[in-house]
Amino acid sequence: MDWAFVHKIWDKWASANIGYSGHPLKAALLINYDPTGPSRLLSTIAEQEGIKANPIELSHFVDFIKQNKLQTETFIIGSNQYLVTTIHENWFGARCINTSKPAGEGAIVIQTAAYILVALYEGSIGPASRAMAAADQLTWQLGRKNL
Repeated sequence: MDWAFVHKIWDKWASANIGYSGHPLKAALLINYDPTGPSRLLSTIAEQEGIKANPIELSHFVDFIKQNKLQTETFIIGSNQYLVTTIHENWFGARCINTSKPAGEGAIVIQTAAYILVALYEGSIGPASRAMAAADQLTWQLGRKNL
């Protein structure tokens, strides 16, 4: 695993895409993920920006993905509970069901060969499109190194 490469592209990507005013994302997490690894191995947080994630909470989220519960259960990131609304081959979208934000909140989750990217945004259709484009930029760069 090329940690230096991942850290470098994360820092560059996060500074351009995560923040409140004018940025497509309010927060993001990059989680180490090996779907073929033993279940006793906890996935770890490789990078995070705009959120302070709890590793134990994230283990429940990773189990949610591993057990393919996308269509039957909700998941929690931070204090928000999400319901999956869109499922594709290597990514899914979800909406927050307990938000107090008038325009709502959402999450885009993309699985790469070695990571799960969780991109969190505020808003509806337009912000979701910008969030997807931002998330896709990072996963494309990780994919270049087969990560």
